[in-house]
Amino acid sequence: MSRFRQQDNLLGQSNSFLEVLEQVSQIAPLDKPVLVIGERGTGKELIAARLHYLSKRWEQSYLKLNCAALNDNLLESELFGYEAGAFTGASKRREGRFETAHNGTLFLDEMANTSGLIQEKLLRVIEYGEFERVGGSRSVKVDVRLIAATNEDLPSLAEQGSFRADLLDRLAFDVITLPPLRERQEDILMLAEHFAINMARELDMELFSGFTEKAKRTMLNYEWPGNIRELKNAVERAVYRCNNPHLPVHEMVLDPFASPYRPKQHIKQRVHSHPHATAQFSEPETPLSDAKPQHTNGYIQPDFDFPVDLKNLSQDFEIKLIRSALADSQFNQKKTADKLGLTYHQLRGYLKKYNLLESANSEQEKLQ
Repeated sequence: MSRFRQQDNLLGQSNSFLEVLEQVSQIAPLDKPVLVIGERGTGKELIAARLHYLSKRWEQSYLKLNCAALNDNLLESELFGYEAGAFTGASKRREGRFETAHNGTLFLDEMANTSGLIQEKLLRVIEYGEFERVGGSRSVKVDVRLIAATNEDLPSLAEQGSFRADLLDRLAFDVITLPPLRERQEDILMLAEHFAINMARELDMELFSGFTEKAKRTMLNYEWPGNIRELKNAVERAVYRCNNPHLPVHEMVLDPFASPYRPKQHIKQRVHSHPHATAQFSEPETPLSDAKPQHTNGYIQPDFDFPVDLKNLSQDFEIKLIRSALADSQFNQKKTADKLGLTYHQLRGYLKKYNLLESANSEQEKLQ
């Protein structure tokens, strides 16, 4: 097996990117945990793979797991395995990822989405190299190099009590923070050409004729919130839509949803009739579209009696919104977090902040 696999195609010449590669080269040979932080689409998984294949474990197992893809019970079983009879359907013992990755590397993506129980067991593995399978009482010894990744601000989550500070200390022997694509201007066109050539090859085109100056300016002036993954999609889309190997790509469609026929989202406030709902909202007496705000010197005159306490008013609004989302999700906190655009642990932080955690857990238990 080649030490460097085909997927290890990290490309770039910007100083910020080259500094990351140098940091990876320095930390890779050490048997220490590494935390990789970066926005979505910045290449965290590729960096994790590079850390493994530059280490002395490169011939051993390299396993990956997205922590956000499984609920707490499944994640615990997947990571640590289980004994026969641990739960319904567990007819025989099963090894988890840590045992399977013995002497190798385990990459855990979306680390911020793990529960307190998982974090406690991870801490024990890092500190002592041992754990217990689900339903078991015997310690299992393993030698695994752990690489974790997240797009969350873990120090802030630790301050809120949503992430264990002691686990963060162990994970952060060294932290590799990936620069977003907007900070790698020198790399955008290089990456775009790489993705375009590969796409042309996939479409059996005899050649790729490059990009027009207009297309290049479009790519260089765009912020790329989805980073390299978004750039790859945009370039591949442009190449296949151009559909002519003898013409340079001239149009970059950055938003594939852009269309005059795009359906409009109608957002309505709904009345919650669930017996355990703690907050109810009804349709406003005056439709929002019919409201006629007063304008004063170019500003909308709000419907408030000043003075107001902005801090308390904002907190009251957040509490009502969280309660409404909880009720609408039947107090399933993961679904509630999704409705509010939060991670599970961010929501838990808000629930603790506003003393809603105990009541939310109680309501969820009633519905189970």
